[in-house]
Order: sequence, then C-alpha cells, then structure tokens
Amino acid sequence: MSEKTRIVVDAMGGDYAPRVPVQAAVEAVKGREDIQVILTGRQQEIQRELDKYEYNKTAIRIEDAGEVIETAEPPVMAIRKKKDSSIVKGLMMVKHQEADAFISSGSTGAVLVGGQVLVGRLKGVERPPLAPLIPTAKGVSLLIDCGANVDARASHLVQFAKMGAIYMENVVGIKNPKVAIVNIGAEEEKGNALVKETFPLLKACKGLNFIGSIEARDIPAGYADVIVCEAFVGNVILKLYEGVGATLISKVKEGMMSTLRSKIGALLVKPALKATLKSFDAGEHGGAPLLGLKGLVVKTHGSATAVEIRNGIFQCVDFKKQRINERIKEHLAEEAGDTPEK
Repeated sequence: MSEKTRIVVDAMGGDYAPRVPVQAAVEAVKGREDIQVILTGRQQEIQRELDKYEYNKTAIRIEDAGEVIETAEPPVMAIRKKKDSSIVKGLMMVKHQEADAFISSGSTGAVLVGGQVLVGRLKGVERPPLAPLIPTAKGVSLLIDCGANVDARASHLVQFAKMGAIYMENVVGIKNPKVAIVNIGAEEEKGNALVKETFPLLKACKGLNFIGSIEARDIPAGYADVIVCEAFVGNVILKLYEGVGATLISKVKEGMMSTLRSKIGALLVKPALKATLKSFDAGEHGGAPLLGLKGLVVKTHGSATAVEIRNGIFQCVDFKKQRINERIKEHLAEEAGDTPEK
C-alpha cells in the first residue's frame, strides 16, 4: 500500500462545524485508503459527531484544541493569542512536518496570516496567492489571486502566473496551460497601471504560454487555463461567478416548475441537466490552495458543504503526489541560479 497523506482538517471552522468537517473526513477516508485525517478542535464535540458514523477508526484521529478563532477577530492578533486554536494547531502540525496539509473553512484572514507566519514561504516567493479552480465550459481554470494580496505588484503577478502554470500542468493535467491576465480589453495598451506594467513582463517569460489579456466575460468560456489578477479583482470575479451561478440555477428550477408542460419536460431532461449543473458546482473542485508555502494550506468557503471539504482533502493528496511545492521551489531556484534548498 502506498504511503498515506496526512491531512489536518479544521473541525471547528465554517458555518456548519463540527458536523460538516467531520462528515467530510469520514467520506474521504471511505473514498480513499491512502488518507490519514487529523481533526483539530474540541475533542468531545468532534467525537460526538464521529460516533454517528461507521468508518475505519485508524484513518481518523483527533488533535484536541480548546480555542476557536472567530471570523470577526483580527487575524494577526488571533494567531498570536490563540495558540490552542484549531487553526494554529493545524498549521503548526504542517510546519513541523507532522502533517502534509491543512484545510479549513474557518477565518480566511487567520488561515492566510497563519499560513505565511507559521508555515512560512518558500525561498524566493514574494507573496503566496490564493488560487481556486473555477468551472468553465472546457473544464476548469485557476483564478490566481482571489483573496490573499489586494495590493500586489507586477513581480507578484508574474510569480502567480508561473506557480499557477505549474499547478495546472501537474495537478489538473493540462499540458502547457494557457495563461492570461484579467483586463478591460484585449488590446495590449489597455488596463490600469498594474496590468500595463505586468503585461510585458509576462510576455517576456520563457516557458510560459502567455496568451495576453482576458476579459471577464470570456473567463467562463475557458479561453485561458490560468487567470492572473490581484486579489481585489480576483475576489470580485469569484463572488460574482458564484452569485450568478446560484441565481441561474434557481431561475432554471423555477422555470421548470412553472407549468405542467414544463414539469413534464423537466422530468425528461433532469439526468442531463443534473450532470451539467454538477460540473459547474465550484464545490466539486475542492478548495483554494495558498501556493508558495513550505507546506500545503487550503481554504474552503465558510459555507462549504461536506462535498467541497471532501474534495479539498482529495486535492491535497494530488498536490503531495505531484510534488507541487518541490516543483515551485526548483523553478524559482533555477531562475535565481541557486541550488534548491532541501
């Protein structure tokens, strides 16, 4: 049997904790045998949820953590003061190589700050970006950055593009992924100061399949595999994407139930429609990894379902097997003319 990937799941993070994170952990170890899940949080609460399920007891264990970092807390202060929180304990396990990955639906700010301060950045990485996979007509694209670096510089965006391309090629399996920068037009001279400065730098990158600018309306069509932007723009795109998707699904269902004729038609198209809608569910693609750290940290939505967290756990296994951190480290070392640190 292959070596198990050790994944810490923040059992106290998210709107439905600990019920949903525990359910996701159970589903994950039932779905794959190469996973060891460590649930961090209040032991008694977690155990009560685990007792509801039948599963391989050796595949899940609890790391007791008495404190919880709430969403409204200042992230830096919370990370410093709440050493016994589920987030800090999980991140420290990754830092000390007691686990291969950490996944949380809890405070985004605490996860981002903790990832950089506790786990630490890889040598040469200026800013770790948050990079979710978003559904498109052709499969998925990587949106990088979507929330970690609001005031990014051109050099940051260039690194985002390179790390994103490595991720898409090795985890998603897209050879020579197409990279584009978000812009308000296709012409090279368009854009704000940051985009205008970054465009020629990306164009000059050897080995990067840069195809130029992409407008927001073209993202769902899948014209590019890696969508590069700073976090303010990326977060707006992500939230609008999710909002429009949810609204369309709701309106389609409403229309199908409006008349007897449409209800009959709905029964006929239900299997095909269900499969199509499932492919456009962001939760099917797991969470958003914080790329460029010394260990893997993944953030899922605060309202994440068990499906999203479970798929995030599976995502961590692929990340480790494909040696994404090592590949990023080697790439940056080659550019700097250094020997990669061990």
